[in-house]
Amino acid sequence: MTQWLRTRGGWWLAWLVLTAAGAVWFARAELTRLQQDFETDARIAHRLMSQQVVQYDAVLATLALLEPNAGADYPERRLPSVYSSILRVQRRAADEPWPDAEHADALAAAEARSRAERRADLAVLDLAHGRYQLVIGSEPLSYALEIDLVGSVPWRDWPMNPQRSPVRLILQRDGQQLVLQPGQPAEGGWHYGLSKALASPSQPFELVAERQVGWAELPWRTIGGWAAAMALLLTGLWAAQRQRIARRRAEELLRLGQVARLNALGELSAGLAHELNQPLTAVLANTQAARRLLGDEPPDLATARDAMGQAVEQARRAAGVVGRLRRVIERPEAGGDVKPLVLQEVVRSAMHLLAPEFARHGVAAQFDASAQAPVRVQAEAVALEQIVHNLLMNATQALDLVPAAERRLVVSVGRNGEEGVLTVTDNGRGIAPEALPRLFEPFFSTREGGLGLGLSLSETLASGMGGSLSAANASPRGARFTLLLPLVAPST
Repeated sequence: MTQWLRTRGGWWLAWLVLTAAGAVWFARAELTRLQQDFETDARIAHRLMSQQVVQYDAVLATLALLEPNAGADYPERRLPSVYSSILRVQRRAADEPWPDAEHADALAAAEARSRAERRADLAVLDLAHGRYQLVIGSEPLSYALEIDLVGSVPWRDWPMNPQRSPVRLILQRDGQQLVLQPGQPAEGGWHYGLSKALASPSQPFELVAERQVGWAELPWRTIGGWAAAMALLLTGLWAAQRQRIARRRAEELLRLGQVARLNALGELSAGLAHELNQPLTAVLANTQAARRLLGDEPPDLATARDAMGQAVEQARRAAGVVGRLRRVIERPEAGGDVKPLVLQEVVRSAMHLLAPEFARHGVAAQFDASAQAPVRVQAEAVALEQIVHNLLMNATQALDLVPAAERRLVVSVGRNGEEGVLTVTDNGRGIAPEALPRLFEPFFSTREGGLGLGLSLSETLASGMGGSLSAANASPRGARFTLLLPLVAPST
């Protein structure tokens, strides 16, 4: 289970990292685009409004250059019909007051400033209603324009839809402000702002643009598509890796099986000689006795018949031993030499190979390779792999008799003096007391249908590497197998 979580958790983490990285990239790209669009639209609006107010400066400058007309039909009176944003035009001679008596003082003050600065000047500012008056002082006549700011906006060329655009545009001056377009407020998110004065010294209104980008405006569909694409990609990679791991596991198990068969040949030979020696000796003795009895005068047929019966029984016993042999195929390459090996790595490799077996038998295998410093032993690689493989398989099969929820297999590695120690403990039913002394004998098996060579072969391999293999019952139940191997001598 831990290995499953570790493997799956790594793929999930990779998906989360890739998805998050893609989401950040797409979000930043979209935010950059929105900011660029905002700044472009705001600058276009600023340029259009600047052109409008500069036009009023030009109108006043033109009026100041006109020759005064004493007639009743003043040409400037036709300006509102030409410019709908100019509501009214006033003029004043040097010895006359301004026609607008309500704002005469403000107009006179603006006229004085205009004469001093030689340009038009603001007189009356009412941004709440979107109006102001612009004055130019000249000789012999001074002029004032009353201007409608809202009417000055060139909506036909405007870069945004004033009702639906999320950009808020304001003209402000001296604490007053006029909302050109309200914008669309958004909760949280990112704020963009731009503030710039109109390009007219006489009408220095500040155009303020604001844009609030909410979370809903992020490219969630694109991000979702990216997440799905990453999921498909990683799923494909995960499946390919699973196939590659399964193929390597099968190849490794095949190699171990071939080595096991080769090693079993020697064990089979020794076991066969041991097991067949006694019945064949008995067959020989009984047949010789029967021959001698049959040669007597008169022949002792009853005794000879009994001797031949015993010979038959012993022959059947020998036939049973031969029948337990397994067919041996394909001799693998010879094993390598004894060399330093890290015991934890060998165990981890064997548990990886047997992971499907653990899952099939419902066994929770526990091994913490980081609990101890690396234990380096002198061993032959293939032989050690085969021992560990046999011990783990025996423990897994022993747990078949235990309820699935209770099956536990614990592997630990440590040191004991000059030896490295590997223990494999299961919580099965344990080893019967009468079977414990014979556990490592060839052809002795406590499992029905077992050949009885796995533990015998493992004990032989351990002894050949200068180590030992022992078995004992665990407490409160189960069996514990302990493998001892010589540690690598420290370098001097």
